[in-house]
Formats: sequence, structure tokens, C-alpha cells
Amino acid sequence: MDLMLVGIGGLLGGLSRFQLGQILSRKASPAFPAGTFLINMTGAFLLGVLAGSDPSRQLYLLLGDGFLGAFTTFSTFMYEGFHLFEGRRTLNAAVYVVSSLVLGVLGFMLGYGIAWILF
Repeated sequence: MDLMLVGIGGLLGGLSRFQLGQILSRKASPAFPAGTFLINMTGAFLLGVLAGSDPSRQLYLLLGDGFLGAFTTFSTFMYEGFHLFEGRRTLNAAVYVVSSLVLGVLGFMLGYGIAWILF
């Protein structure tokens, strides 16, 4: 049952990321991967909300490990960060990598805090 929950969530999360990424990439500059950045920040915040709401194990498997695990993407983050460095956009790469990490943690904490207050 656990594998099914993670699989269903992962399928929906991956498809959502793909669709949203397609929409955002049409409007993004190649100088900064805003689509992946926005998706990952949203996912970090939503994971904080989920964790802070003290969900059941099954709900966490479906939404946390499954949906948000597939919705956010560390591999694409690494690829795009490396690609910026490789293309000699060093400042953009540094801003992307550092802001993704710092704002991702802050977004998680904000989501967790909001959920803790509300739930």
C-alpha cells in the first residue's frame, strides 16, 4: 500500500511539475531558471505546511514523499546550476544556487509555522 501511495502521488506530482515547468519556461529568461526555482520554492513551502499539520503516515506518503517529492526536483536544480556555471554566468549561478537553498529552507519553515498555528 505504501508503494502505491508514493507512486500515485509521484505520478501526479511529476505531471504537475512538467506542465507547470512548460508554462513557466515559455516566459523565463535563459539567464535564470525561474521555472524550476518557483516550483522548488512552492514545493518547499507546501512540504512545510504538510509537515507542520502533523499528517497521517499515509497522507505524508501520498503528498510528501509522492507528490511533492516528484513535484520538486533536485536533479534539475543541479543541472541548471551547473549549466549556468558552465555558460560563464557565474553570478547568476551563485544567486540561483544560494537563493534556492536559503529560500527553500525559509519557505519550509514559513509553511511549517503557518501550519503549526492553524492546525
